[in-house]
Amino acid sequence: MLMTKLFTASMDRRRFLSFTALGVSSVALAGCATGPMYPDGPAPTPLPPPPTFEEYSLMYGPLEDGGFQIPAVPYTQIDQQFLRQVVANTTGQKPGTIVVDTLGHNLYFTLPGGQAVRYGVGLGRAGFEWAGAGVIQWKQKWPKWTPPDEMIARDPKLEKFSVRNGGQPGGLKNPLGARALYIFQNGEDTLFRVHGTPEWKSIGKSVSSGCVRMINQDVIDLYERVPNKTPIVVVNGLGSPIVEDRLPSSMPIDSGVPVGSTLIGPA
Repeated sequence: MLMTKLFTASMDRRRFLSFTALGVSSVALAGCATGPMYPDGPAPTPLPPPPTFEEYSLMYGPLEDGGFQIPAVPYTQIDQQFLRQVVANTTGQKPGTIVVDTLGHNLYFTLPGGQAVRYGVGLGRAGFEWAGAGVIQWKQKWPKWTPPDEMIARDPKLEKFSVRNGGQPGGLKNPLGARALYIFQNGEDTLFRVHGTPEWKSIGKSVSSGCVRMINQDVIDLYERVPNKTPIVVVNGLGSPIVEDRLPSSMPIDSGVPVGSTLIGPA
């Protein structure tokens, strides 16, 4: 469906205020376990109206962050299902959980009141192979990237970014984007990440590398929502059966947690 047909409503003050739950004010891992469906409780909080054209222009507009100028994203060229919005929590997970649906190419952060924030993601092979429940153990703004030796062996030009050479500093050209969330499983670093990317065209698609990619504006929003020891699960379609935890067999995209990361759970 064309975006121009989706954004016909004008923005009024009430709609704008109801939308601030999506973090507009802040503009200024394959198959995994799903638990029991979210237990019965109070009536779900009514969903806010879908974002308007003007609200999306704020959400995905240019952003100064950490001394970097993040360019605007041409959101009208992205399918609306991959743009940030509050939706009903159909993940089966309790509030405060990250759920990655590899089939739908969406990431959900579950909220109280039967709601969730849904974001579009791009998935590399690593994103499909990671499985089981984990924890976001560390997080980092404008993270340093240290490609593993296996990756360097395939592309020797990356040697200059190796651990031995100090890694690639954070910045607009860094493959991890504006933020990285470091996924641990059973107390060990999986070496896979939820991370930003400037390559907005990869959102909603399967790409050649990386794990779980997000638009930089979206990963910044998610980063601010993630509390201590945030659980993460990966499902191949919402409601998928539980599978045994396993580490991925393909090449990781990182060598470890870089110095300067923010610990948000016990090591």
